[in-house]
Amino acid sequence: MLLILTLIIFGLLVFGFLITKTTKEVPKSWFEWKTEFKYQYLGMAGLIHDWQYTSRDRVTLYKQPDRIAVITGGNRGIGLRIVEKLLACDMTVVMGVRDPAGAKTAVGDIVDLTQTKGKLICEQLDVGDLKSVRTFAQRIAEKYPKIDVLFNNAGIMFAPFKLTADNYESHFAINYLGHFLLTHLLLPQLRAAGRDGKNARIVNVSSCVNLIGSINYKDINGLKNYYPGAAYSQSKLAQILFTRHLQSLLDAEKSHVQVIAVHPGIVDTELFEHSATTSVPFLKKIFFKTPERGARTVVYAAIEPSIEGQGGIYLSNCGRGPFHASAKSPVKCERLFDFSCDLLKIKEYGNGK
Repeated sequence: MLLILTLIIFGLLVFGFLITKTTKEVPKSWFEWKTEFKYQYLGMAGLIHDWQYTSRDRVTLYKQPDRIAVITGGNRGIGLRIVEKLLACDMTVVMGVRDPAGAKTAVGDIVDLTQTKGKLICEQLDVGDLKSVRTFAQRIAEKYPKIDVLFNNAGIMFAPFKLTADNYESHFAINYLGHFLLTHLLLPQLRAAGRDGKNARIVNVSSCVNLIGSINYKDINGLKNYYPGAAYSQSKLAQILFTRHLQSLLDAEKSHVQVIAVHPGIVDTELFEHSATTSVPFLKKIFFKTPERGARTVVYAAIEPSIEGQGGIYLSNCGRGPFHASAKSPVKCERLFDFSCDLLKIKEYGNGK
């Protein structure tokens, strides 16, 4: 009887592993197996955290008709629900998306754009293309001398290996480097919007997997040993390190801008399209957050009065969350920041040029 019970438990564990892998493929090396085991642990811990702090996971919306928010992505998943909440606050929302017409249609499916007092503007942007980022930023800077909130939201997850037009691995380029550049280009407008008692805010949408990430400076594109889960966690750790160092720079210059990193939770979105979870969509519906719930902490980071002046923090379920030990080291945060500036040939970060 004990043997049968042991076999059943083992079988369930194997089944659970197979349907929750970050990829549909079978891991081929110890490095890949180890990465998967780490994701299994973090995924379970994340689900428990989401359940444990359900009552805390709330954001209060209030009218802010004079504020302008810029968001990358936003035409699906969490981003779409972020836009919905911002429009409910009567904010002007500028979406940077690959398909502006499609994005407007997607928002129109959940928000009556003829009745909302918020304003929606959709502009073309491919955040993984540095030329597109520069063009978008120039267009936005010309139209809006002040920007109150920047959401670095667009992203990909567990995608097969691909280099962008600028020869950067796609996770690194889309999730991190493109947003690093966009923030640099729009920082003058953010500084102009911030004032005493009402900071402008930059919200970097990261993930709990920053905890298992590492920055491979010798092979940032993962050419020698690419694995989707490792590439994704690297990009999410990069966002945290960037958040921490940029805040230290803004504090030193006494700018009224605060930077916050956010883990939205384990959310049922199309980002999981490359993972094995697509084989069990009903389980995601049961255990994962909805996109609406995933949007709460992100919007909380952007508008919550109680965290005014608390830059450089990492939020999960509308409260402080644990982040990678490297992000507690100013030296390690600065190393990635300088590395990124060198890649992009930025001599003075935040001057908009």
